[in-house]
Amino acid sequence: MEALRVENLSKDFGGVHAVKDVSFKVDVGEHIAIIGPNGAGKTTLFNLLCGQLLSSAGRVYFLGQDITSMPPHVRTHLGIARSFQIASLFLELSVLKNTMLAVQGIRPSRFHILRSASSYKILSVKAQSLLESMGLWEKRNEIVNSISYGEQRKLEIALSLASDPKILLLDEPSCGLTAGESAGIINLIRNLRTKITVILVAHDMDLVFGVAQRIIVLHCGEVIIEGTCETIRSHPKVKEIYMGKREISAKCSS
Repeated sequence: MEALRVENLSKDFGGVHAVKDVSFKVDVGEHIAIIGPNGAGKTTLFNLLCGQLLSSAGRVYFLGQDITSMPPHVRTHLGIARSFQIASLFLELSVLKNTMLAVQGIRPSRFHILRSASSYKILSVKAQSLLESMGLWEKRNEIVNSISYGEQRKLEIALSLASDPKILLLDEPSCGLTAGESAGIINLIRNLRTKITVILVAHDMDLVFGVAQRIIVLHCGEVIIEGTCETIRSHPKVKEIYMGKREISAKCSS
């Protein structure tokens, strides 16, 4: 079943063609990666998918529904969630309060601002489940500013999952992490239930080859090739322009 379909999507900023005639589709439960050098149009494409930017041309379909003109909050309620390259967290609040706010933000109770969040047991139960899945439950009472950057990245993924998304867009989820922390993110993404479709943008090739079933390569806003890990790894233009001449030893995910 098709989760997302992009048809001839373009975005122009004056005379700059940031995204040009991009088309692809993603099946439900599929994990794909979008790679390319700085300036290739990856972030602009993500902004078009989540509604932060409106396209100059083309269409975006989510589970068969045309969402091209829909604003971000509507796409969120339909089932599209996104994490950002720079963590967007309430640094002075606890890990648990950040999570409970994310859970409450997609429920009708978000309008009941005069009641204590602790009065909503469902918020606590959902927050605990999310934090346990990320290995952060033991950190629940710590202020976000005091936990490691790797833990902050995991927390942001937890917040992205608070809305029970059908599609999760991950923008450089391993950015700024150590090799060990990046390996932890790979395992987290692999362990996401199969009904969640994952589209990630990354420069970290260990991450890309560790989780992606299919890879799309962007260059100057255009798709130059898409295919399996093996196809991308062995393609001469990809090796030359994006990865250098060295062989990539990382294994594709099964």
